Amino acid sequence: MPNREPAHLALFVPDLRGGGVANVIVTLAGALADRGHRVDLVLCRASGRFLEQVPDSVKIVELRRAAWFLVDVARAAPRDLPALFLFSASSGRILESLPYLRSLTRYLREQCPVALLAAKPQASLVAIWASRLAATATRVVTSDHVHLPSIFARRRGWRFLASAIRRNWRHADFRVTVSDGVADTLAAVTHVPREEIATIYNGVVGAELSSRAGEVIGHTWFQPNSPPVILGVARLEPQKDIALLLRAFAAVRKERLARLVVLGEGPLRAELEALAESLGIDDDVEMLGFVPDPSSYMARSAVFVLSSIWEGFGIVITEALAAGCPVVSTDCPSGPAEILDGGTYGRLVPVGDVAALAEAIVATLDEPRCRERLQRRAQRFSTARMAEDYLCVLLDDPTQLERRT
Repeated sequence: MPNREPAHLALFVPDLRGGGVANVIVTLAGALADRGHRVDLVLCRASGRFLEQVPDSVKIVELRRAAWFLVDVARAAPRDLPALFLFSASSGRILESLPYLRSLTRYLREQCPVALLAAKPQASLVAIWASRLAATATRVVTSDHVHLPSIFARRRGWRFLASAIRRNWRHADFRVTVSDGVADTLAAVTHVPREEIATIYNGVVGAELSSRAGEVIGHTWFQPNSPPVILGVARLEPQKDIALLLRAFAAVRKERLARLVVLGEGPLRAELEALAESLGIDDDVEMLGFVPDPSSYMARSAVFVLSSIWEGFGIVITEALAAGCPVVSTDCPSGPAEILDGGTYGRLVPVGDVAALAEAIVATLDEPRCRERLQRRAQRFSTARMAEDYLCVLLDDPTQLERRT
């Protein structure tokens, strides 16, 4: 581990809503601050459910919205204005980070952090443009957490941003992704050489997570000698395909007594509850809403299931492994197969295949659990390792980032 001098570092995301990205950024900010660095968490809006988890050692910087932000965009990236207009026209909204370009530019000029890490595509665009306008020595690093082809294909208007991403990502000082699958597709989209994109796996595993896994759950389904609980943790939206999990559970329930708990909230709740009722499994299914820390549920569940159509990484899988919970996942792009080492540490099934998912769940219920083996695998995704890898990219020579396995 290099002996580094404390540095001023900034992490930029639009806000702390949502799940995986906000969780990782807050965790990373705390880990960097624990290593003695001055860390600013720069937000367009200081809002979101992870805001209260930001440690006191991290300074929150809330940017100011500008009314005439397109003037700033025209100065920074005039060639990208057509793509932005097409995006706005097709999606009915603007990129939510754009109005904060002027404020971020001012922040870079006045505070001059050594490095700025931007997560999420729109934040990365604004960070690159702000660096161009500020003309400071701040190193700008993009951190991609999403599988771009899936975003372009399934979210209206995002395909128009492909050209803007292709033009601008090469102007970042370096690029990081959260899985090799995301790195491969980013290279294809941006035409940036693959060797100039590093993979740093998300890290959430640490002593604190392990201790939280031991917390008591009051829910009666998790009491001793109760039927096994199958667990899903996901936002209730199309990407996560909880409908697939419900249908697979219905097939499992025909063979044996079991229960399904889903942690997460989202726009599809009513639709999924109606599906559970139509499948005749509503008495054995509970949707408990968003739970800030699912570790204790994972530690007491028989199987954790990820049913997504696509992922950037799949951070809930690492949390399940850390809790010693067996995993079944769709082999979706990109992340689950890397975390589970091609199926060595959990079963992988084709996306959308109800029968295969049900079969994998039953097989996992039938086999002995090796909690220690799963927890050893989870250490590959520790917060300490993630922090050191990011420091290598932010402060040292990014090309020397060791690709440890």
